[in-house]
Amino acid sequence: MNAAVKPEGLERPVYGQPDERELRDAMKRDLPADTFQAQSWRVIWFLPLQLLIWGGLAVILLAGLPWYANLGLGLLVGHSIGCQALLAHEVLHGALGMSRRWQNLFGWLGFGPFIVPPEFWRKWHNVVHHGNTNAGDVDPDSFGTLRRYKTDPKQKKFTKLAPGSGSWYSYLFLTYSFTFHAQLVLWFQAKRRKQFRGFDRQRAIRQSLVCLAAWVALAVVSGPLMVFTVVIPFMVANALGQGYILTNHFLRPQTATNNPLDNSMSLRSHPLLDRLHFRFSHHVEHHFFPKMASNKAPRVRAWLEQHHAERYVAMPHGTALKLLYTTPRVYKSATELVDPNRPERVVDLLPLQRQYAASNRL
Repeated sequence: MNAAVKPEGLERPVYGQPDERELRDAMKRDLPADTFQAQSWRVIWFLPLQLLIWGGLAVILLAGLPWYANLGLGLLVGHSIGCQALLAHEVLHGALGMSRRWQNLFGWLGFGPFIVPPEFWRKWHNVVHHGNTNAGDVDPDSFGTLRRYKTDPKQKKFTKLAPGSGSWYSYLFLTYSFTFHAQLVLWFQAKRRKQFRGFDRQRAIRQSLVCLAAWVALAVVSGPLMVFTVVIPFMVANALGQGYILTNHFLRPQTATNNPLDNSMSLRSHPLLDRLHFRFSHHVEHHFFPKMASNKAPRVRAWLEQHHAERYVAMPHGTALKLLYTTPRVYKSATELVDPNRPERVVDLLPLQRQYAASNRL
């Protein structure tokens, strides 16, 4: 896994270079200084999102609209909840500055609806995921290696839930899996993994139960309208986030060093959606600079495309989702995916690197 891979026709390797620190230093040197400054003013975007969420819920509950109007409002509420989480993701990384107390407030607004307390998110995402991205069986956001599945055969059932398994219910995975996975991490991984040592797991569990109680209370108040106030918003918000999160790493190799050019992938989304979703599509850029505000990420993308086009991968969003559902999820080797239920089904990831590298767009 330490050896660099050099596809035919390229003068330098496109996989396996441990040069992430040098790349960060070069980008900091070349890009304007304000690229990496906190953008506190962007917190204002919580205001319209909150108005859409609470206004939409109030109209559904009080206006007596026909079902199709409530459906539209439920979709809008869910989309707004998802957008708010993407913005809260930046806040909890420190990209908008502010004190930790203020960050937690906006973290609750963004992640509370997903039953994810902000301090838990910091530990899980900022520390464990970012510190071990696509690293063997250590990254809590990866389905891990075939070795783990051979050790614990019960894990094979879990992969049937996931995109790429071919099961009919895998197509529902995006609509609940962010919250579902968060609870798996909180209740099981955080209990036994040394990376979570020192984290107050019991407090996070209590906080999660409060978030769950809020959803239950809304469902009770809504009665039959809970389909539009709870079920649809919850599913849409999960699907929006997972439509990005699952494509950011699941189609990339596992790595010995934490190099975002190797273990992460960006997406090319519609410009309007890119703005509405706070440029979450710029994910390689985010892993290089987690504390960088997303409105500055296009500068990093432009630099990477100019200087490392053969290594930088940014796939069309629709293509990435399609590949997510046509490839298995477990790593047979650092660059191969395998279906543990059908071991003969193996997919090499390096051709995707060559096909969707930015150099093919130049």
